[in-house]
Amino acid sequence: PTDARRTTMTDRTAGAQWIRDGLVIGRRPADNGSEVVGDPCVVWDPEIEAWRMILFFAPPGHGTSVSSDPSAAPGTWSDPTPLVFTNPELLPAGGGTHKPFVVTDIERPNRASFVDGRYWLVTVSTTAHDRDKRVQRAWSTSLAGPWTLEVEDLIPRGNAGQFDENHADAVSGYWSQAQGRFIYYYMGYPLSPQPWAHSPYGSAIGVVTQSPGSDPRQHGVMLAPSEHPGHWASGYLGGFQLLDGHHPHIAPIAAGHRWVAVLNASPTPPTRDGSLTSEEPAPSLGGLAFSDDEDPTTGWHLADQPFEWIDDIPAPALEAGEGVNLWRHHLLVTDHATRLFYNSGFYGQEQMFSKQLG
Repeated sequence: PTDARRTTMTDRTAGAQWIRDGLVIGRRPADNGSEVVGDPCVVWDPEIEAWRMILFFAPPGHGTSVSSDPSAAPGTWSDPTPLVFTNPELLPAGGGTHKPFVVTDIERPNRASFVDGRYWLVTVSTTAHDRDKRVQRAWSTSLAGPWTLEVEDLIPRGNAGQFDENHADAVSGYWSQAQGRFIYYYMGYPLSPQPWAHSPYGSAIGVVTQSPGSDPRQHGVMLAPSEHPGHWASGYLGGFQLLDGHHPHIAPIAAGHRWVAVLNASPTPPTRDGSLTSEEPAPSLGGLAFSDDEDPTTGWHLADQPFEWIDDIPAPALEAGEGVNLWRHHLLVTDHATRLFYNSGFYGQEQMFSKQLG
């Protein structure tokens, strides 16, 4: 079959040309990494002068991988290994943690923030069977770890009737030196109907801010599913990566906006029927949201189209393992390439792929 790397995509959002790289990190046949490999967060690690990926690597749910290649190309990443926590007893009994994300500088994409002499990591912790999802925070003096969990949850589940009563999931974190605060974005799942008519049980993006040494401040819903049936994001919204639209490497996709976010979403409303995929039915798609406010916690709106629909995926990419869903998207900006990572495949059986900006 034709190499998936040779296929080029013109994204429907910004009209940018992307060249598919193919598989970045695949699932293992058994044990660690045999279920899901995806949800990457890539930052430069100055200690080893290489790119470090923190990712959803299940089981156990978390991992780290390193690439010494300046462009972080597929084939250059080390086999992931689980993160190490100094106090794992603070993880939920009978559960664990997954989807970790390193707190990143708001003005410098893919650069980890070193605040109060520490790197910071946010992660989604669960009880058994992936229930009761909430967000914990950890710190380390090295991006290689080990990581020390804080005692209190950073973002607990919401109260009765709130948009995040069911879960707080898919968290990302940023540090603004100019504003002197952390900003956390997360995916809130409701248990009771919400005021978005087309998809009342659809997850929305919530935002939390925190000054160093202070308690986190919950701001509620920042971005809800589209009210237009058939819109690529009218069912539910997922992981949210914030990018500075004024950065020269981001400008090709920012369309002149002050801030741009890479996120995943779906046109399909959740059913609440208790099935495996009822909270996140297929297809998950990648796309963009924009804000022209100086404050990156307000003013957001969704792009009209995703990067691509599932039907747009070319045959060579389908043969390479893509299809069904295009999950958590993450943009890596280097001096040599701009690369978009994402996981694709059946729910709970995803592998990591990437595209390079042409």
